[in-house]
Amino acid sequence: QQVEVRAQQTAKRTPFRNTHNQRKRRESSEHPRVGVPSEFAKEVHLITLLFVERKKKQPPSREVCLLLSICRLAMLQTQELIWAWLLLGTAVCIQVTIVPSQVDVDVGESKFFSCQVTGGEAKDFSWFSPSGEKISANQQEISIARNDEVSSTLSIYNVDIDDAGIYKCVVTTEGEGEVEATVNVQIYQKMVFRNAPSPQEFTEGEDAVVVCDVVSVQTPSIMWKHKGRDVVLKKDVRFVVLTNNYLQIRGIKKTDEGIYRCEGRILARGEIAFKDIQVVVNVAPTVRARQSTVNATANLGESAGLACDADGFPDPEISWTKDGEMIEDDSDKYKFTEDGSEMTIFNIDKNDEGDYTCIAENKAGEQEASILLKVYAKPKITYVENKTAMELEEQITLTCEASGDPTPSITWRMATRNISSDEKTLDGRIVVSSHARVSSLTLNDIQYTDAGEYLCIASNTIGQDSQAMYLEVQYAPKLQGPVAVYTWEGNAVNITCEVFAYPSAVVSWFRDGQALPSSNYSNIKIYNTPSASFLEVAPDSENDFGNYNCTAVNRIGQESSEFILVQADTPSSPSIVKLEPYSSSAKMEFDEPDATGGVPILKYRVEWKVLGEGEWSSKLYGAKEASIENALTIVGLKPETVYAVRLSAINGKGLGEYSPVSEFKTEPVREPSTPKLDGQIGEDGKSIRINLIKQDDGGSPIRHYLYTYRAKNALEWSPETKVPSVSNHFMLKSLAWNAEYEVSVIAENLQGKSKPARFTFRTLFEPTAIPAGPSSGSGLGTGAIVGILIIVFVILLVVVDVTCYFLNKCGLLMCIAVNLCGKSGPGAKGKDIEEGKAAFSKDESKEPIVEVRTEEERTPNHDGGNQTEPNETTPLTEPEKAPVEEISKPEDTEAKSTAPEVKTIPNNATQTNENESKA
Repeated sequence: QQVEVRAQQTAKRTPFRNTHNQRKRRESSEHPRVGVPSEFAKEVHLITLLFVERKKKQPPSREVCLLLSICRLAMLQTQELIWAWLLLGTAVCIQVTIVPSQVDVDVGESKFFSCQVTGGEAKDFSWFSPSGEKISANQQEISIARNDEVSSTLSIYNVDIDDAGIYKCVVTTEGEGEVEATVNVQIYQKMVFRNAPSPQEFTEGEDAVVVCDVVSVQTPSIMWKHKGRDVVLKKDVRFVVLTNNYLQIRGIKKTDEGIYRCEGRILARGEIAFKDIQVVVNVAPTVRARQSTVNATANLGESAGLACDADGFPDPEISWTKDGEMIEDDSDKYKFTEDGSEMTIFNIDKNDEGDYTCIAENKAGEQEASILLKVYAKPKITYVENKTAMELEEQITLTCEASGDPTPSITWRMATRNISSDEKTLDGRIVVSSHARVSSLTLNDIQYTDAGEYLCIASNTIGQDSQAMYLEVQYAPKLQGPVAVYTWEGNAVNITCEVFAYPSAVVSWFRDGQALPSSNYSNIKIYNTPSASFLEVAPDSENDFGNYNCTAVNRIGQESSEFILVQADTPSSPSIVKLEPYSSSAKMEFDEPDATGGVPILKYRVEWKVLGEGEWSSKLYGAKEASIENALTIVGLKPETVYAVRLSAINGKGLGEYSPVSEFKTEPVREPSTPKLDGQIGEDGKSIRINLIKQDDGGSPIRHYLYTYRAKNALEWSPETKVPSVSNHFMLKSLAWNAEYEVSVIAENLQGKSKPARFTFRTLFEPTAIPAGPSSGSGLGTGAIVGILIIVFVILLVVVDVTCYFLNKCGLLMCIAVNLCGKSGPGAKGKDIEEGKAAFSKDESKEPIVEVRTEEERTPNHDGGNQTEPNETTPLTEPEKAPVEEISKPEDTEAKSTAPEVKTIPNNATQTNENESKA
């Protein structure tokens, strides 16, 4: 189209003139020309190429074919152009082109080229390499393929530098010969980073060399950048670019870590290529133990934790060893945290003690820290042995061995004392020696009292352990017991013969050489226990009093002891020491009788009367109560009256002698004496019950009590509050926690007020948590709770009454049966005697009887024991509340056929039960 436009422009600019001279010039020239104006010469000159190609028997080129269009648009009426047109009458327009016609290919790429024919059909396609060699079909790197009648394709795979040059496509046509086209393939190589791995790792402190190899046809210039800046421009002299374009960082630091850019440039092509390289700085691990020494205790099921802290990059892996051996994760014994920095050891025992190493390791290296696990062990007794010896044997040694860490100290405990290591008694009989973990206790001149339990105690700072061993001492019997035993005719008593022997001894009783019991002594019974023998004597005449012999025999030997049964007497008279009279009472202080009559005093009898009158008033006081202060109080006296008073003591045999009569005069009517106070803190901790202990009323009845109180540090007292005289206590509530209070109480009668009595107390500390009270909307009310308790109590009483009816023939049901149904009561068979007490009658016509029983008991080593046995005082007890004038009339009972038992109790009183034998 451009040529046609140019031709039209030329034709308009220069008229066509066909002159003779011009014709001659065309004919005389080497190539015939068409006579055209000179301005049109360049365009028309193309006609010459048509003839040349015609003579060569080749198809006209693209330019010749375009000439037809130029001529057609120019001056077609000219004669010269008609002549040229005739010459071209038989010409055919065949074109061969290669697409793309020229290309730049990067090394390694693949390209294909299409050879296309226009204006006709091709008979054959041939391709030629830059070296001129014909390219054969189906090669590996270069292949050709004919697509159709008018095209063929050349494919080049993985282009290399050697593949550059001019490739030619030759087309063979029918009758026109060969037509060819060429393409110039220019090959260049981009910059390639052949050896520039990322990331590149280094160890902190070393001289790092960052590698970057760039390959290209032309040698590129290399530049290193970090954080957008050229590293060479940095002031840090540690950064150096080596001759091979590698980057060296001397003494690399963790702060040097990051992205480094290796950038290559080729000036001729203006080409830039870069590679970002991650530089990683690994830091060698550092490890430190949280505790260099860890303490634990063995055999307590405890766990011990060992821990170390490790730093480094990358994060180090932590492992543990014990004494050089690797510790594996064992859920039963060892457990590790996720990062391995903490190890827990379960069920610590002594074998776990040792040096543990925490090893931290990463790419940059490894480091370790040591931890000492010190396992302490509670003491454990590992050896004791029981021993047997004979009395008076020269020596015996008891040995005790113990283990533990720290080494335990061993002490010995006997029944009466403790003996530490390396100690001996003052008499030198017992010597203790210790060495390391062994302790020995040596006994010299063995005595029977050495027998028994010996406790070996091993202790250290962790704890202690103890184990008992037993020493058996064989010895002849030894007898003990009160030599003199007091009683009176008709009152049975026990003569106790305590027997200490090992092996056990056989005990026999004799009187006047005659073995007991016998037909001559029917009022005598014997009860034996492992540790004692009891001779029960119920004297009925003077002949029963006297000596009794107890003899014990075992295979080691025998022993005898004499006991005396003495007839008891009534107590001597006590002495009145002081009388302190008041308006309506008197306080009497006394001394106990010099002689008790051989049996304990049970009561004191006080008698008083108005001086000059004949009848005595009396009152009994328990001996225990009276002996606390050795004082008695007589109440109910008249003011300003002279009284006579006397005092006597009562034992099991009866009433003793009276003391000499003493006189005193009561005081006139006056105000009451000061009351006595005591108190008990309530369960809530901030309330108190104040008990009023009434004193002398001053001869006039007490109208009421007045009390007031205050906190100890307060200045003002609370208002006075009245308490009725019949009350024996009052309550103070809602007090402050942990506060000290003072209470003042005054008794008042018609004569006035007593002196105030003072009482101080302190409330409890406030508890940390107070139980919440029941909510108003739920739970049982107070009345319901009280009702339930009453019902339970009644049911309990019914159960007890029924039980008493069937077992003991007593109780409410028994009373109903006797009174309504006429059933015989328990009195028909006898009445039980109060346990452990002897009764006495007013006319002394009947004597109390005693019941005893035996009970089999075990002694740890020999027949001697610490248990309390019945003695001569056991039956000599008195009913607590019976006045001396009252007569106790126990019914006669029949002796049981079953064997009686003796039971020892702390108060030395003989206890009875249903199976007891009645004396």
